[in-house]
Amino acid sequence: MNQFKAFILKEIYHILRDRKTLLVLLGMPIAQIVLFGFALSNEVKNTSIYFLNQSSEPLAQQLIAKVDQNKYFDVKGYIQDAAEAEVLLRSGKAKVVAIIPSDFAYALAHENETTIQLLTDGADPNTANIINTYFTLITQQFRNEHFGKINLPYQINTNVRMLYNPQLKGEYTFVPGVIAMVLMIICVLMTSVSIVKEKELGNMEMLLVSPTNPLIVIISKAVPYFVISLIIVTIILIMSVTLLHIPIRGSLWLLYFVSSIFILAALSLGLVISTITNSQQVAMLISLMGMMLPTIMFGGFMFPIENMPLPMQIISNIIPAKWFYYAINGIMIKGLGISSLYKEILILLGFCVLFITISFKKFNIRLS
Repeated sequence: MNQFKAFILKEIYHILRDRKTLLVLLGMPIAQIVLFGFALSNEVKNTSIYFLNQSSEPLAQQLIAKVDQNKYFDVKGYIQDAAEAEVLLRSGKAKVVAIIPSDFAYALAHENETTIQLLTDGADPNTANIINTYFTLITQQFRNEHFGKINLPYQINTNVRMLYNPQLKGEYTFVPGVIAMVLMIICVLMTSVSIVKEKELGNMEMLLVSPTNPLIVIISKAVPYFVISLIIVTIILIMSVTLLHIPIRGSLWLLYFVSSIFILAALSLGLVISTITNSQQVAMLISLMGMMLPTIMFGGFMFPIENMPLPMQIISNIIPAKWFYYAINGIMIKGLGISSLYKEILILLGFCVLFITISFKKFNIRLS
């Protein structure tokens, strides 16, 4: 029994002395509580909303002010026609556009009810449903504040029109997210592990005396995974169209072009990982845990980025999957063209250049 107590005390002493172990034991729960309790939330806040106000009555302006005062909405401005609303929703500058009719105040006064039309971006069905619910609750509060003391059934109705996903299928969000996550994990994992395997087998030393440029060998090992990744994209798209009936409204060539850039960025990131580790297990751990969690948390398809605290939003900008998801979702669901996606494409190209430069530089240093 004394030996048992001695071993327990020894292990406790070891844990207290080992700062890394202590940091993991105490820091991990705290980090998870902060991350999932405060940073990651499905609650929708500060939703960008535009108004097409066809009424000149003060009552309509009072309703707009009521919406703007709420934490769930951020009134960005006013538009002149429905065509402008379509442009804002397609570009992602607006999540919802509210159209107030010209007889808004008159209908309430004489007919006891009126209807506001909501044009909502249905590409993310969960967010769209929450937005519509919030807006309806605000209109009910507004009605109670202005007409609650009057014993008449005043009613402000909302006529919701879901754009791009009228049936509110969750697959519209799920499929682009799966493509981003699968490509990121497979490309990074297979590239890093395959090159580290060559290190473990001692083939890197052979490259030093080989007449072939070692960089050519490294690139040649990445090419098969590039082709396999494009095949995976094709399989997912075929299954999405045939089984899930998800349309591809944009250019198929643009979709493959953006996918190719993202695949190249992920492969380059795998090369970077292979230059900083000499173990397949470590490379696998970094590729899986280091890529999967950031992709899920900051990719934009699980948790709305705009609802995160500002520091988390800044961190999300360095996640390639976020920009790829925005691009492929815009192509598939909204039918966006390259003129609307140039920002995402340029950022993905920037990741490619950055990762390739780092990996080649570190690889040359290791060979020298």
